[in-house]
Amino acid sequence: MYEVICSDLSYSYGESKVLEGVSLKAESGDFVCLLGPSGCGKSTLLRLLAGLSMPDSGNITINGEQVIGTDLERGVVFQDYSLFPWMTVGENIVLALRQAFPKKKKSEYREIAADYLDMVGLAGNFDKLPGHMSGGMRQRAAIARAFAVNSPILLMDEPFGALDAITRAKLQDLLLGLWMQKNSERRTVFFVTHDVDEAILLATHIVVMGVNPGSVKGIIEVDIPRPRRRRGAAAEKQFQTIREKLVNILQENILNGLDKGETVLSLGEWI
Repeated sequence: MYEVICSDLSYSYGESKVLEGVSLKAESGDFVCLLGPSGCGKSTLLRLLAGLSMPDSGNITINGEQVIGTDLERGVVFQDYSLFPWMTVGENIVLALRQAFPKKKKSEYREIAADYLDMVGLAGNFDKLPGHMSGGMRQRAAIARAFAVNSPILLMDEPFGALDAITRAKLQDLLLGLWMQKNSERRTVFFVTHDVDEAILLATHIVVMGVNPGSVKGIIEVDIPRPRRRRGAAAEKQFQTIREKLVNILQENILNGLDKGETVLSLGEWI
């Protein structure tokens, strides 16, 4: 079991306060979407969860232990794939496996890497360089690497943001398929997005964040049964109710910013 608790987190970059008073909790196996516009601190919060940065105040605990640095229990998938370009996609996965499981045999590393490439639809691509693959294929490889290492907590920073709509939909379904494979081994996922519909499709819980500085404006449970239908979902009552709640929270933050004379994004830019 992996319980993640963020308690009253604040973080500044230079003179700019990026996050203030952020508190949230995730139970083992939750799929938490961090939803909000650019500049609300979603990626910063993910970096704090990964242990790549430390908060100015507040703390993050996993099963009661404070996060003070990076750890293999937290895998990260970035938007830019983060594959070493001079290594094949298979070698990229093997490198991560060597760090996670240093006592395995060389043949085992290759076998595990090949199995996970097959799992994400990249069978036969072990020896391809990332530069010879499409963006969608590189992101599949990055997801395969994260799942192969078997980190119980997976942190994903807008991993599908740069992809076309069709590839994005396919990878959303792929991610859900991997996440839902076995309840006993289900990862806890934190997934950064600024897309309301993507959040509703993926999440068990949606954390809505506002700007100036970044803070939690609301946490919505998504109780729509799985598997969730993509076609016709917008016409379903549960989907409409949750979407309306999310949009209302986002709209309220915009109006509050206008009342303070701040420059704020339009609702369309939020969603």
